[in-house]
Amino acid sequence: DSMSGRLEQLIKLHQLDPKDPFCPYGIALEHAKAGQADEALAWLDKTLELDARYCYAYYQKGKILAENGRDGEARKVLDAGLKAAQQARDSHAASEIEGLMDSLN
Repeated sequence: DSMSGRLEQLIKLHQLDPKDPFCPYGIALEHAKAGQADEALAWLDKTLELDARYCYAYYQKGKILAENGRDGEARKVLDAGLKAAQQARDSHAASEIEGLMDSLN
């Protein structure tokens, strides 16, 4: 199926360039789509280790935590994401993160 094909491709690319945060982020999203929250969160953590300013990784991590009833953790992650987005001057990411934060309150 296409999910595993895409996942295999992303894992291969990640092995070729382990410093690129794009691949772990993509891998995380594939796991999230498949409902594998823990796997997704682990890959999002890896993304953020590689690039602490990867705004959308915070967004996705916050979303997954919130979907799994972990609102307190989600808030902390989104808070950090908002700071990263502001530092990166990424107003689109910032507004997405703020929107998700508002939905938690």
